[in-house]
Amino acid sequence: MVLEGNPEVGSPRTSDLQHRGNKGSCVLSSPGEDAQPGEEPIKYGELIVLGCCEEGGEETEAQRGEVTGPRAHSCYNGCLASGDKGRRRSRLALSRRPHANGVKPDVMHHISTPLVSKALSNRGQHSISYTLSRSHSVIVEYTHDSDTDMFQIGRSTENMIDFVVTDTSPGGGAAEGPSAQSTISRYACRILCDRRPPYTARIYAAGFDASSNIFLGERAAKWRTPDGLMDGLTTNGVLVMHPAGGFSEDSAPGVWREISVCGNVYTLRDSRSAQQRGKLVENESNVLQDGSLIDLCGATLLWRTPAGLLRAPTLKQLEAQRQEANAARPQCPVGLSTLAFPSPARGRTAPDKQQPWVYVRCGHVHGYHGWGCRRERGPQERECPLCRLVGPYVPLWLGQEAGLCLDPGPPSHAFAPCGHVCSEKTARYWAQTPLPHGTHAFHAACPFCGAWLTGEHGCVRLIFQGPLD
Repeated sequence: MVLEGNPEVGSPRTSDLQHRGNKGSCVLSSPGEDAQPGEEPIKYGELIVLGCCEEGGEETEAQRGEVTGPRAHSCYNGCLASGDKGRRRSRLALSRRPHANGVKPDVMHHISTPLVSKALSNRGQHSISYTLSRSHSVIVEYTHDSDTDMFQIGRSTENMIDFVVTDTSPGGGAAEGPSAQSTISRYACRILCDRRPPYTARIYAAGFDASSNIFLGERAAKWRTPDGLMDGLTTNGVLVMHPAGGFSEDSAPGVWREISVCGNVYTLRDSRSAQQRGKLVENESNVLQDGSLIDLCGATLLWRTPAGLLRAPTLKQLEAQRQEANAARPQCPVGLSTLAFPSPARGRTAPDKQQPWVYVRCGHVHGYHGWGCRRERGPQERECPLCRLVGPYVPLWLGQEAGLCLDPGPPSHAFAPCGHVCSEKTARYWAQTPLPHGTHAFHAACPFCGAWLTGEHGCVRLIFQGPLD
């Protein structure tokens, strides 16, 4: 048996080694650092699941909650297809915990006996085990970090998972039932947030299991870094994309990267589960920015910072826009009936009698009618009576997840072919953003329901007809 202890392993990243290597692991929180009774805990940011934010009614104060303990409570407007329950939700706010629970690397062991490797990794202490062969493993023990809070995300419903995420199928909703095989890891990733300003959030692939361990088996991609540390990738990987220019009116999609177990950034592998890693991207980091997208191979999350959410439209603004649009009394240009967007408080069941419908190829808005079918072109193909273009004819629904919007602009555009409505800049941004799908494919999708976008632009400008009087 070979057992080597290296107490100088201070962090998985070289920059962190220089920054934190001289700090002890037993630094106590400074007086007054934690929130006092009655005070709102400091919010690090919010995670929003793309593609499952259906209209779920007005948000109430009782529905607002934040993660300050081992369980997750979230503030939300949209909800999962089966409803937001416990730690399985469509939106989650991460806030500073009453007591730090973060961990950082401490000692690295080289072990040549599998039995000793198993015994060492089952002591209840956080550790990452890298199995190099049947007779050789490397175990990195982690120690308490009083400067960070850790939040774990995955498919598992065990208590150590703060945010339970399930697969989101194209077209909206979560894949459910015994026949739905998930591609999301039970312990997909972890986010560590600094407890002191500026409250930086960093993402790492893989999460600790019930035994506080992370295991990378023989088939997992792993390697020794130039500074002598170990690193690796999870089976299906954790991908991150930071938008260029932040998440604002001037945003543009960034480049998708893969995050390692130690938080390093790499180019994408040839396929999602390939054993050969991509190239190290030294000038990029695992720090989450406002608008960063996190893909877990089955579900994509959007990270919003508190500052970014202040620029996003509020639910009251979205409701005011709905009422303003209805006050303009748009009419069906053929039936001459008045159209109106239904209140989200009613929920989304079936289209209302006054529901606006749109021909997604041209953008002309009508009331519902049954003529113009072109079944030889498809079951949903209709011919617009104004311009004669043939295409899908769908009801319009106002997008109700404010955190997905880049600006508080008026609801002027709709995604094709699903009919979710938002501002022009929000629609064009998401229509240009490719989201991972499967092992190596990318598709732009509606952020509200997850439907793959079609057509030349993926969205269309809505053309309303005003009242004749």
